[in-house]
Amino acid sequence: MLLIFAASRVVTTGILLAFAAIQPANPWTAASPGYLEFANLWDGRWYQLVAHYGYPAELPLTDDGHVAENAWAFMPVYPFTVRAVMFVTGAGWELAAVAVSVVFAAAGCLVLHRLMVRALGDHSVALVAVAVFCFGPLSPILQVAYAESMHVFFLGLGLLLVLERRYLVLLPVIVIMAFTRPSGLAFAMFLVLHVAWRWWRARRGEESFERRERWSAIAAVLTSGAAGLAWPGIVWAATGSFNGYVETELAWRAAYIGYQHLVPFTAWVQSALWWVGWPLGVAVLVLVVAVFALVMLAPQVRRLGVDLRLWIASYGVYLLAVFFPQSSTFRLLLPMFPLVGAIAVPRSRLWRAAVIIAGVVGQVAWVHLCWWIDGLDWTPP
Repeated sequence: MLLIFAASRVVTTGILLAFAAIQPANPWTAASPGYLEFANLWDGRWYQLVAHYGYPAELPLTDDGHVAENAWAFMPVYPFTVRAVMFVTGAGWELAAVAVSVVFAAAGCLVLHRLMVRALGDHSVALVAVAVFCFGPLSPILQVAYAESMHVFFLGLGLLLVLERRYLVLLPVIVIMAFTRPSGLAFAMFLVLHVAWRWWRARRGEESFERRERWSAIAAVLTSGAAGLAWPGIVWAATGSFNGYVETELAWRAAYIGYQHLVPFTAWVQSALWWVGWPLGVAVLVLVVAVFALVMLAPQVRRLGVDLRLWIASYGVYLLAVFFPQSSTFRLLLPMFPLVGAIAVPRSRLWRAAVIIAGVVGQVAWVHLCWWIDGLDWTPP
């Protein structure tokens, strides 16, 4: 399994180096930067600021008085972990950040394999699922200065613990995960549905759900909900702005639609109208939601089991509620990684080879569209 991961990193590193060689000078690097510089673009610089300087005591404002983009949008676990590695090893930020990402990516693949074995009951299919994940279009994000690989590890571990019904062990994993990437509320929604599903099955006599286990599961729900709300509360306590975190997040979409209040489930409509216009944009949005629903009902996805499908659906609803779709949408879909198990189910060698090849082509497309900087680039990853 780690050989699959290593082989995929050779391919992905080659792709990133090829783009680095033709990278023009930009606000972050000189022309043709080395790998470590190239791997620390975009949000990597925000994480670096958090690691070195922490978070601002006052929210920065634009000339017209709105909250500007600032470090509070980035959770602390990843940058502070990198800072600890820097302290222990003496390495610089760029090397330490990439090293932490790669180590957690490898660990995440181990967890993914175990998760797929648990869900699908087939070691060979689980290995294919790991290969699909490692060679997939988004896999370059696993070896750059982003928190995604760390989040994949803790999310995968959390899902595995839910499948194993180890709710008390799950509690610290939830907290760490929620302070790595914003996911606490989505995971709380998933756990509510999970508990409701188990309670319904217990009522039907299809499985046991004893009182002690029930209360442990409820504790996990409450922990996840509290962890999801904790960061906005911390921002409020540190800056004195009750809505500081939400306004910080909204600053990133202001370049598209201006400064607006957060109204759940409206951002996708706003995005559809901005990107495509009326009425075709709304039609495209309806089509996207319909396709997602059909995917969730596909036989291969049903093979994943109820719990993993509940997570994928919960995270999809969470994105629909709060996220404004733009070029980083691809990266934001990464927590749906259990879907690689469904892709791996067909046993046709031609299908599996085609999926891997398509994934590598997708990597090239993603790096070109989202990571490589071409002048005044407006497609951040």
